[in-house]
Amino acid sequence: MALPPDTSSAAARNAAQQDVFLREVDDAVRQDQLEGFMSRYGKPLIAVIVIALLAFAGWIYWDHRQTKAREERSEAYVQALDALQSENLDAAKGKLAPVAAAGSSDATVVSARLMLAGIALRQNRKADALKLYGEIAADGKAPQALRDLASVRAVAADFDAMKPEDVVSRLKPMAAPGNPWFGVAGELVGMAYLKQGKDDQAGPLFAAIAKDEGVEDGLRSRARQLAAVLGVDAVDDVVDDKGEPLGKAKAAPASAQ
Repeated sequence: MALPPDTSSAAARNAAQQDVFLREVDDAVRQDQLEGFMSRYGKPLIAVIVIALLAFAGWIYWDHRQTKAREERSEAYVQALDALQSENLDAAKGKLAPVAAAGSSDATVVSARLMLAGIALRQNRKADALKLYGEIAADGKAPQALRDLASVRAVAADFDAMKPEDVVSRLKPMAAPGNPWFGVAGELVGMAYLKQGKDDQAGPLFAAIAKDEGVEDGLRSRARQLAAVLGVDAVDDVVDDKGEPLGKAKAAPASAQ
């Protein structure tokens, strides 16, 4: 007796063959699309990838060079400080000159320029010092605190040759409580007021400096004495633990200050 043909197996084989055929067609289509894409866009795409890799490599090299340069500047700056402590001004100048000449306005470079100006003053090269201070003060990319310091030091170095009104004009914005250079700028402005005969403005300014705990003690002491000479009370009230006034604090004798 003959068995009927296994139609389910034949159908399965046909389905498998069709599936393989469809996959082969699909792969062929994809390969053809890829070849067409690469033929049209392959070279520009490769060029973009190469450029991107070169740019990334260049950035890594640039960043490495910048980091190395900063480290070298910092090391030279520290060596210059050591030379200054040893009173070897020429050695300090030799270390600072390359740092100051760097095409940058970061804190290390600007600080090196400030130190060079200070060395110039100590070597009686006032004109060189004032030129450096002026360049720093005018450098819009430099940290503002260092620009202000350069202005203060320039005025201090040239105070006797300046008109009092010019001193006030340049430093008055900094001669205010809360400014980092309030003490030194305020003292110079106060002295300029005295040269102008404006004791009524100098006295309160010296008193404010004397009462500012953020100002260096020696400067506060000088300001307190000047305020007293001008008849302005520069001594804070003493209070008890409840905040009640007990009277004025006694200023230390001038010899003790």
